[in-house]
Amino acid sequence: MKRFITLSAIAAACALALSSCAPASANGQQQGGGMNNMWLILLLYAAIFAAIYFFMIRPNSKRKKQEKAMRDNLEIGDEITTIGGIVGRVVSIKEDTDSFVLETGADRTKMQLKRWAISTVDTVKDEPEKASAATETKSKGFFGRKKDSDEENQ
Repeated sequence: MKRFITLSAIAAACALALSSCAPASANGQQQGGGMNNMWLILLLYAAIFAAIYFFMIRPNSKRKKQEKAMRDNLEIGDEITTIGGIVGRVVSIKEDTDSFVLETGADRTKMQLKRWAISTVDTVKDEPEKASAATETKSKGFFGRKKDSDEENQ
């Protein structure tokens, strides 16, 4: 919704700018500077394309890369949820058919599913590099200085 509002605001601003590109004189004729108006219109189209790319295309491709990485990093023993809502544990992975065997329920029913059917991997994995980087960014202040040094100076 936030992206839609932003794109709507950009489109409204461009429409306003385009409507004021061709100023008319008192007798209804267009004044000189038609070449400048053309460059302004081309610049506005480039801005609209850039906004669409950064607000719609780029985040979608990032999300697809994350989903592909999640499916490629599937391991035996991971708890997963499929796109159909089936929750279970991965028992085996078959690379040749690009599928895996999922074990569900108390009676240990086994199903063979394709990798594209994975919605989420519910197993929490330890990632020390990302965890340490997150704590470092939290401890820094607005200008990159540590908060403790700011408090000592006061």
